[in-house]
Amino acid sequence: MAKISGRRPGRAAARLAAAAITAALVVTGASAASASAAEVGDAPLFGLQGLDSSGTAYTYAPQGDGTLSARVKFQSGMTDLKFVGQADTDADNLADGRWQLGTSGNIYFYAADNSPAKRIGYGWDIYNTVVSVGQFGGAEGGDLLARDGKGDLYLYLGYSDGRVTKRIKVGYGWNIYSAIAGNGDLNGDGKNDIVARDKSGVLWLYKGTGDQKAPYQKRTKIGSGWNTYNTLFAAGDLNMDGTTDLVARNAKGELYLYAGTGNAAAPYKPKAIIGTSGWNTYRLFF
Repeated sequence: MAKISGRRPGRAAARLAAAAITAALVVTGASAASASAAEVGDAPLFGLQGLDSSGTAYTYAPQGDGTLSARVKFQSGMTDLKFVGQADTDADNLADGRWQLGTSGNIYFYAADNSPAKRIGYGWDIYNTVVSVGQFGGAEGGDLLARDGKGDLYLYLGYSDGRVTKRIKVGYGWNIYSAIAGNGDLNGDGKNDIVARDKSGVLWLYKGTGDQKAPYQKRTKIGSGWNTYNTLFAAGDLNMDGTTDLVARNAKGELYLYAGTGNAAAPYKPKAIIGTSGWNTYRLFF
């Protein structure tokens, strides 16, 4: 196991222990409630999951220094899916289940306790992007953002049982973006934020407000050159420092970690490679 560095080793060790529990829960399908006593800190501890073209899903556990464990297969038969997203329904930063959107437009919630799946919506095939953004609008559970073909952006507030409210329109013109990601606080104010990459490769930060009617502030520029990546995904906290991170994959199948800083002016540290090849085997991350 990797050595944990930093000025708060006790907290880091607790987060690493919680991450190990989370990884075990993903594989076994047990409830995250059994890990509720762990001190999980300030950012989601979801690990990283990948779904390949055959419908087989694998999980990678964070090791405490930004690197990932060897992959562990945990499910097969996950075919015909447009989106899979981890869901923290009780705000303890551990996953309590996942949402799955099929190509038919039906979206289901699968609880981590292996109870029967619940259909929570239909007609979602109108959306070309869906993102699990955590507590973005002040509801009790994690929320979903969805963008339709016109570029309109909608917020679905999450309940503690994985269901979501009726949609709330929170933006328009979002078809200028080729990627949207976010699950956690990037600037240290306790509110979840999102990032969006435009078609010229510029990455923008939208700081969260916690207000469901206007959940984000005006955008601020993070940097350019992000169109070198074909996938951007916010996987929560991968280096155990309490701040949410971003992973990015390029066409060669290399995977990079952009560790969060907690500073809105420069929300990510310089990139660090955490996967040298083979990551283009996955068509979805969650």
